[in-house]
Amino acid sequence: MKRYDLLTPEGTRDLLFEECAAKRAVTEGLTDLFESYGYSEVMTPGLEFFDVFNGKVRYFPQETMYKLVDGKNRLMVLRPDNTMPIARLAATRLRGEQLPLKLFYNQSIFVVNPKNSGRDDEFTQSGIEILGGKSGAADIEALSLAAKALAVCDEDYRLEIGDNGFFRELIPQLGADEELAESIREFIETKNYPALGEIMSGYDSKAAAAIGKLPELFGGAEVFAEAEKYMFTDSLRERLRELKALYDSICGICPADRIRVDLGLVHKKNYYTGILFRGYVQGYGRPVLSGGRYDKLLGDFGREAAAIGFAVNVEAAAKVLYARGVGVPAPDVLVHGEQGAETAALKHCGELISEGLTVYHSLFECPKCAAEYAKAHNIRRIDIVSADGSVKSEEVRQ
Repeated sequence: MKRYDLLTPEGTRDLLFEECAAKRAVTEGLTDLFESYGYSEVMTPGLEFFDVFNGKVRYFPQETMYKLVDGKNRLMVLRPDNTMPIARLAATRLRGEQLPLKLFYNQSIFVVNPKNSGRDDEFTQSGIEILGGKSGAADIEALSLAAKALAVCDEDYRLEIGDNGFFRELIPQLGADEELAESIREFIETKNYPALGEIMSGYDSKAAAAIGKLPELFGGAEVFAEAEKYMFTDSLRERLRELKALYDSICGICPADRIRVDLGLVHKKNYYTGILFRGYVQGYGRPVLSGGRYDKLLGDFGREAAAIGFAVNVEAAAKVLYARGVGVPAPDVLVHGEQGAETAALKHCGELISEGLTVYHSLFECPKCAAEYAKAHNIRRIDIVSADGSVKSEEVRQ
């Protein structure tokens, strides 16, 4: 029988040294950002009941979730999303808390991706949720924080904003069934113009013309004038005006050259009800940040409230930092205790640490081996502690 004790499961990986340092830098930077704006941290279980993700609306296909049973034979899943457990939390343990609630989290999700997709099945997300409050002000705050979160990951970022409502309003007017609607959504999202054009050629309506145009409506402020030509109902025009006002507000807070409009944003997670946004950084081809407005999700758990939030893929952002050479700093001092000086050496380590230095306590048999290690790991000073407690410091020639 084949053994797997030396392998990691498909879609997972071990992180070493500099990779861990890069991940920690991203997480700590985002945590500092969120706390500085008054957000409170929450944690939800890695194990949730299947029903959390399979409620009134089927948000997550079963095949994308890792499933198991508990001791009472109840169906459980490894958390595939962070927003829905926080919606559950807001409707239960936080039900007595006054809205709005501003929450943030740092925790992993688990998603079954297609084989050989190159995507991680387990990765950490750091994000915020704004539950309740004035929707317009919350949208501006969420997008502003999203831009700042991207800047934590890399100064060369791009934030794209759109609105899921255009697609949600247009697709029923097309008369497409659920399967066809999903194909159209995917073609819009991937900007597959030939495939989308082929489908739309079978329809002759204003809705078909608008849907076919959505993925092309991408760019700066000029997009709104072009999009106006295809907004043939009052509700579509009003939605476009609201998005334009939001775009103008964000450009007044963040560098305008970092902000883009994309009316082709149509997220697969169908709990989104309004604005959508995604963030990219230089050196990573897929979105590092994604989020949007979801005004009906909390109602599925029994507490009606509008909400908006976003999540940063910490592993993706860490890969960018790692590629830029963010590493683990070498200790300031290697402390080596001679035979019989083990206790004195550890005491000396404590004294150095209290002075603000970082130390590596040597477990080598001889000073020569300790010196070789220090040289190989760019440690510039060795303290040799003798049995009588005396300390001799030496510089390490690199």
